[in-house]
Amino acid sequence: MPKQIITSSKAPTTGFTPGQAVSPLAQAIRFGNMLFVSGTGSLDPVTGQVVPGDIVVQTKQTLDNLMSVLEAAGATAKNIVNMRVILRNVADFPRFNETFREYFAGEKVTRTCFGGVLHRAGTDVEIDCVAMFD
Repeated sequence: MPKQIITSSKAPTTGFTPGQAVSPLAQAIRFGNMLFVSGTGSLDPVTGQVVPGDIVVQTKQTLDNLMSVLEAAGATAKNIVNMRVILRNVADFPRFNETFREYFAGEKVTRTCFGGVLHRAGTDVEIDCVAMFD
């Protein structure tokens, strides 16, 4: 069974800074009935720059990017079974979680959320996920 590379122009590309070596990363890979979405942050899909703002603004942009990749694969939030969230500042968790609820009202997913050092300056949140198809 071959893996299928999923790409969305409505989400920022993953990997290296433009002008560097070709990235070995994909926005997502579908393998059978599973979809693995790479970590995405609060980057503007057009400019590739971090969207300025607080954790609420950055969470919305990050989830919009994630949902765009899901859409490109023919999936929605209903297909997500697991998510990992990295917050630069764990004190942002209550506001992050409040914003997260807006995107998953009525949906249940498993999720791990932890604090960590994010590689891109100015990015306060990164999220990846695994989704499944029937």
